[in-house]
Amino acid sequence: MVDFFKSKRNRRITPDGEPLEDVGGGGRFGFSGPLKLAILAIIIVIVIFVVLTSSLKIVEAGNRGVLLKFGAVDTSVSLSEGLHFVLPFRDSIVPMEVRTQKLVESTTSASKDLQNVATEVALNYRIDPDKVQILYKEIGLDYSNRVIVPTIQESVKQVTARYNAEELITKRDQVKSEIEEQIEARLTPYNILAETISITDFQFSDQFVQAVEAKVQAEQRALQAQNELRRIQIEAQQTEARALGEQKANIASAEGQRQANILKAEGESQAIKIIDTQLRNSTEYLNWLQAQKWDGKLPLVTGSSGGGGAGVAGANNLGAIPFIEIPLGGSTSNSESPPRTTNTSSSNGSTISSG
Repeated sequence: MVDFFKSKRNRRITPDGEPLEDVGGGGRFGFSGPLKLAILAIIIVIVIFVVLTSSLKIVEAGNRGVLLKFGAVDTSVSLSEGLHFVLPFRDSIVPMEVRTQKLVESTTSASKDLQNVATEVALNYRIDPDKVQILYKEIGLDYSNRVIVPTIQESVKQVTARYNAEELITKRDQVKSEIEEQIEARLTPYNILAETISITDFQFSDQFVQAVEAKVQAEQRALQAQNELRRIQIEAQQTEARALGEQKANIASAEGQRQANILKAEGESQAIKIIDTQLRNSTEYLNWLQAQKWDGKLPLVTGSSGGGGAGVAGANNLGAIPFIEIPLGGSTSNSESPPRTTNTSSSNGSTISSG
């Protein structure tokens, strides 16, 4: 309070009681001229910085910018990547990604034979870079949930309703192509480009899976039975062919044996005839046979056929060659006389008599 009254007492006032300005620098609480200029310059610099900051906008890589003027979309331009100048406090930029994005959606639908099918579809898509402002104006940033997800669900339901549950597996490529065509046709008007579509999974009810397994097992058993029947038929054919071959071989062998026997009999018959003819004409053949059968050993004892003692006939037969003599027809003048025989001794001294 003392200082306040002192300062009040030191003030210069006019005769009318009005205070005078402090020419010496504004007194205790005043600013000098240079300081005021410095403060003003700093304020101007700050304002310029704020204005420049508000005027410069950067669109990141992989994005396109939507230009807003007082909140309204400028549909005539799509800002590319890089630095852009806009009017501060009036213009603003909304970035939208134009890279390829992935969305996985699961859908439950009914097949043609009224089987519940859970289908999982993976979609790779991207936004048309030149139409991002139109997409933002018509749909906004939540275009995935508003457009893409319903499109996938509806397309999958339409396509799966055309096929049986079994055909969804056996004709997977055809089902995929039809789903892809449906999704592309629905997303193109919204300036969303579908790149690739993949069916990652098909899930069926437990009853259907069990029925399919039972059918497959029945088909496998039927195929196994067919293979077994075919094997039996082949083995029977092989056995029949083997038996037929053996029969033919036996017939051929019997026929060959018969032919051989016939030829042998004919040969023997002809040989007998020849021998008989030769025997009737000469005894040389018999002598040859005797020579072939002789073992080269002379008998120790020989005797006459008459059983006589030391007569003349007995003396004449001593030293006879021990061969069997076969009587020949007409060899003796007396046909009633008994045939002549020769007693041949074996090598051990025994005498063999032939009558």
